[in-house]
Amino acid sequence: MRLRFTLRAAAELDKVLADIELESSQGALRVKARVQAVINLILQYPHAAPLRSKRGIRRIAVYPYPYLIFYKTTGDELVIHGVRHAARRPSSMPS
Repeated sequence: MRLRFTLRAAAELDKVLADIELESSQGALRVKARVQAVINLILQYPHAAPLRSKRGIRRIAVYPYPYLIFYKTTGDELVIHGVRHAARRPSSMPS
């Protein structure tokens, strides 16, 4: 399965990692590694997370960190639509 980030999702992930890096470069590396591990998991098991919208968006937590990955599968492609802190307003989440 091919992986693609929307421009918005790529910018969100970059911002998350840059903000963490300001406090701890090791922390940013750990979060980045965990995000990649979760993405690898959903590449293998794209239906692991439940549907969250009628548009086919799924949401998975980046446990133990407070981040959520929003994604959609289309044919042989997995599209990341958002990477957000779980405390953000629900109305700002991809749906």
